Amino acid sequence: MSVTHHTADMDDVLPVRQADTDPPHALTAIRIFMWRTWQHTKHNGLGLVMDAVLSPVLLLLIFSYLFGGAMAGSTGAYIQFLLPGILILTVVPMTVYSGTTICSDITKGVYNRFRTLPFWQPASVLGSILTDGVRYTIGVIVALGTGLALGFRPEGSVIQVALAIAFILFFAFGVSWIFALIGVVAKRPETVSGSSMIAIYPLLFASNILVDSSTMPKWTGILIDLNPISMAAATVRGLMNGTATMPVIMTGIGVCVVIIAIFVPLTLYLYQTKNER
Repeated sequence: MSVTHHTADMDDVLPVRQADTDPPHALTAIRIFMWRTWQHTKHNGLGLVMDAVLSPVLLLLIFSYLFGGAMAGSTGAYIQFLLPGILILTVVPMTVYSGTTICSDITKGVYNRFRTLPFWQPASVLGSILTDGVRYTIGVIVALGTGLALGFRPEGSVIQVALAIAFILFFAFGVSWIFALIGVVAKRPETVSGSSMIAIYPLLFASNILVDSSTMPKWTGILIDLNPISMAAATVRGLMNGTATMPVIMTGIGVCVVIIAIFVPLTLYLYQTKNER
């Protein structure tokens, strides 16, 4: 892809008026990059449908009907335990897109173009990650709707269910920064997706998403409960079942805050100094 093409592409995706002499404010820059990311998402509608619609439906159908009888005696009983965890299982793999998008911009030379423009540079990362929240929201709504159709009935209040959904999106936002960091340091977008999946799936399946850790050997259950994915799933499950205690909620929020506190500044620093190293 030629440099000329990149320049034309940037003129399309960053519509700044020629008459403007002052650089855009940080919020304006973030909004522009959110718009840019949304345009890319719309143009890849098939990928959005596969990840946010078909994937959660298939996961629920496979796990509930294949394992429901063995795990809980019936599909109806198992879906009550399974659905909150599936919501986490739905959104976490999607967070890899944050890293592949950033890495793609860097490898194609778009990053170098960004560096020459007078705007708040972290906006190019923040805008992309914030817009990915649309993908997560669609996936959660589809998975929850499918679960309700299969017989899931939350025992918590409407407010508790809404808080559970908000927590899932917050958790996904935090995890996306991990893969954003990988996207900054990786050489190719394929490396981001390949290496990320190697890390994601052991964490997802070595958790309490599919099986209650209390049914495992003691040492195994302790390790599973220490998995951040398990902590997030326990928070969602507790809120939707109306049984969440303050320690469980604070643990889930704490995991998100720790991830964000570590990976946001590190990602932005490496992104802004990439050509200086």
